[in-house]
Amino acid sequence: MRTSYGPHPDQFVELTLPDGAGPAPVVVVLHGGFWRAPYGIELARPLAADLAAAGFAAVAVEYRRVGAGGGWPATLEDVAAAVDLLPDLDGAAGRLDLADVTVVGHSAGGHLAAWVAGRERLPDGVPGARPRVRVTAAVLQAGVLDLGLAAAQGMGDGAVQGLLGAEPEEAPERYAAADPVRLVPAGVDLLCVHGTADDDVPAEQTARYAAAAAAEGSPVEVRLVPGDHMLLIDPAGAPWALVRDWLQERAARPPGRSTLAP
Repeated sequence: MRTSYGPHPDQFVELTLPDGAGPAPVVVVLHGGFWRAPYGIELARPLAADLAAAGFAAVAVEYRRVGAGGGWPATLEDVAAAVDLLPDLDGAAGRLDLADVTVVGHSAGGHLAAWVAGRERLPDGVPGARPRVRVTAAVLQAGVLDLGLAAAQGMGDGAVQGLLGAEPEEAPERYAAADPVRLVPAGVDLLCVHGTADDDVPAEQTARYAAAAAAEGSPVEVRLVPGDHMLLIDPAGAPWALVRDWLQERAARPPGRSTLAP
């Protein structure tokens, strides 16, 4: 089931429900592709289908990307709007457990997932502030989690500069509002998965985020796995099975507080 959250053709989500009639834990899947237009929701659909088969209400998100109306602040605004739409999704009445909302993202999608998880730390007036829906868990697969470092390294041929429209010293306020390493959330279960042979997003990105989380007193589980960048989103691969198992084990725990903000 598709629901639009804006007028642009790339502003929509796709909901895949599991079998059964009751509410299911929600997993929002955010695709990667260095935030660029050639890479879209087709990267998220196989993972969403697998999650629905495993008992989750899976929500794959499309958003405006660089080269097709995205970049600062549109891409961040879109992802925030998509997550905040969860209570109003078409065909979802009574099927979404909004007390258990996880965001899963790979690569640039890992950045967006970590950013969504940390939205409550954003000050008023910046994109994504005052979330309507709270996230209770985040799975970050080879995430771009330290934007300042990624920009300095020229990651993705300047992908971070393309997203934010500037170098860090030219727009420090944009980097402060978009950088997950500065927005580690409290009270959110965090899993970082990274391939040891990843040449696209070095595992240093995960290490920096984990160190920031430790400094904030926010536990984060880090799993380094054999394989390259794209292996992590193979639904038949061992790294994805690790993620699925972690989500299922977590969903079996007693429910936490509602994620719908007052």
